[in-house]
Amino acid sequence: MPTPSCHVCGKAAVTGHNVSHSNRKTNRKWRPNLQKVRIRERGKVHTVLVCTRCIKSNRIQKA
Repeated sequence: MPTPSCHVCGKAAVTGHNVSHSNRKTNRKWRPNLQKVRIRERGKVHTVLVCTRCIKSNRIQKA
């Protein structure tokens, strides 16, 4: 299954490490805040995942 990403800017999860005080490293992920939004694209209405930064900056036209 592909990693969910923003339909507009392509932002997806990023991996890295949690680092403890004793410098032990465990894997972790930073996930974008994706929301399901109905958008109008090329005259049709689609439901897509869009990050909140794209929603706030009006990069999409809501249906």
